[in-house]
Parts: sequence; C-alpha cells; structure tokens
Amino acid sequence: MSDDGRQDTGHERVPSRQRKRFPGISSRTYEHPADRSALVALRKLSGFDTVFKALSGLLPERSLRLLFLSDSVRVSERQFQHLHDMLLDACYILDLEKVPPMYVNQDPQPNAMCIGLDEPIIVVTTGLVELLDEEEMRAVVGHEVGHALSGHSVYRTILLFLTNLALKVAWIPLGNVAIMAIITALREWFRKSELSADRAGLLVGQDVQASMRGLMKIAGGNHLHEMNVDAFLEQAEEYDAAGDLRDSVLKILNVLPRSHPFAAVRAAELKKWSESRDFQRIMDGHYTRRDEDKDASVSDSFRESAAAYASDVKGSKDPLMKLVSDLAGGAGEFGGRVRRGFDGFRSPPPAQEGPQDTE
Repeated sequence: MSDDGRQDTGHERVPSRQRKRFPGISSRTYEHPADRSALVALRKLSGFDTVFKALSGLLPERSLRLLFLSDSVRVSERQFQHLHDMLLDACYILDLEKVPPMYVNQDPQPNAMCIGLDEPIIVVTTGLVELLDEEEMRAVVGHEVGHALSGHSVYRTILLFLTNLALKVAWIPLGNVAIMAIITALREWFRKSELSADRAGLLVGQDVQASMRGLMKIAGGNHLHEMNVDAFLEQAEEYDAAGDLRDSVLKILNVLPRSHPFAAVRAAELKKWSESRDFQRIMDGHYTRRDEDKDASVSDSFRESAAAYASDVKGSKDPLMKLVSDLAGGAGEFGGRVRRGFDGFRSPPPAQEGPQDTE
C-alpha cells in the first residue's frame, strides 16, 4: 500500500481497506454448478458468441448505451466518486483487467444490472444507492463485476436474442409449448446466475453480514433498526419447510416468472456458501485459475450440476421436494431389487426360533 493510503494496483485508485485479492481467478470458482455447466457448454461452442457480437447491430445494445450516456450519470473520479472507488476495488480483487463503465440511473426502484455484448456496462439505480450503506453497496458492485467476469452479460443477451427469435416462429404447431420450455429454462439459469454473482459480491466485500443486510433491505426497505438478519434467515427456512404439497406447487408458480430468486432465499443460499469448505478454500488462496478454463469438461460440469440439484432436493424441507427425494430413494431400492433378481422381492425368511423344552 502506498503512503497516501492507496494500493499501487495499476488502477488509479482503490479504497484503502485491506481485503484478500484473487489474482487470475476463474469465474468457475464461484459459479453455482447449474450456472457453471451452462456457461462451460456455451464457451466450448467455438465462435458462438463471436457471431452474435458481430450481429450486435441487430440488438438494442447501441441504443441502450446511448440512452445511459445521455440520460444517466456516469460514475468517475468526478461523479459518484465513492462508487468509482468501489468499482476499481472490485475489479482489483477479482482481477478484472478492463473496468466496465458504470452509470447511475434515476429510478426509485432499487436495482442493478450488467448488460452488453461487446463490452459490459453496469447500471445502478438511485433507489439502490440511497438504500444501501457503503459495505452493502460494495457487495452489490462486486455482484455486478462478478456478472461481467462470468460473461453473463454476453450470454444473457445471446439467449434473450434466441428467445425473441423463437417467438417469431410461434405459429409452428406446439410452438408455444416449446417456447415456454425455452423461457422457463432461461429464467432458471438467470436465477442461478444471480446466486453466482451473490458469491462474487461476497468475495469482493468479504463481509457476509453486509451482504445479508443488503438483501434484507432490498426485501424490506431502509428501516434497518426494525429488521434482524437472523430473523430474516429464519423466514427463508420457514419458507422452505412451509405448508403441504399445495404450498409447494404455489411456490413453484410464484418463482417461474421471476428472473431473480427471492431475497430471503438468496440470503440463505449465500449464508450456506459462506460457511462451506469451498468458500474457505478460496479465501485461503486455493481456487481455479482462468488459464485452466480451456480444459474445463462439459460432462464433468453437468454431473456437478446434477449432483447439486440432487443435493438441494435431498436437503430441502419442502413437502414436494421431500416426496421427490423419497420417491427417488424408493426407485433406487426397487432398482436394486431388480438387479438382484426375483429373490430381491421375496420377504426375508422368518427368524428361526430357538429349541423348545419338551415335557
């Protein structure tokens, strides 16, 4: 650290608080398994994103850039300097060489996003800036830088483009069914990519309580003195276990149209990850490097994704998930009996009684 309290990093300025840095970190390190498997598969399609970048003129990206440039405030050393410092700090910690442009947009709704094909841009609303304190906001900026590092902005735009293209051929028989399947799968990936970015935000802020508070405020507003993180996490646990099968179906219907998981669920997921061995290994400096990404296996990634979903189902207290887990266990037992042949279905022989006294 330099004498004036700034780190000599190549960026012009970073906050002076000491945090661990992750040189060369691969986004695969923090990505949710379901998010990672999709991204690894897309990255293996050589030239896929390049083609769509070339077609970016067909997309509204250029228009969006001009819109934010003309009708928002660009973060810099002279405007929203504290956000500029956070942005540089996040890029330094996650070793993102090119700092994305960042804008503050007048909107009372708390929100942030990372968009763009050629170059990602980050947009935060005034509602979010006014809602969060410095450490909570630092986690949000890290969240958006995590999106940029993962390439979510590129692949989200590509998949949205493909979805819009599919809508134009809805006249094909059963087209609506196919389109809804695409949209449902797309939203499920969106939700998992948000969990990945939450993890990136924690790696940048390195303050799990601040991350929890930020998610709680997004759910309940700025009345922090009226809220409690532990009670908020208890809500997530109650939500997971609540009700019967009817409530399980309603929860599915509630989440299907959403691009983001519910705030309490996100907080619980992030808390769980922060207490995991994987997180501790990252903080100890043991993580996947970017130069290893080319060797990533698609099949291994999908196996990890399937295992993660299976683990979620097994560990869930939701009535429907418990039923699915029980049925899966029953199917496994049934399969084992089939493999053992007919004898596997016979009842065990009764226990032999010991010798009886005769008179």
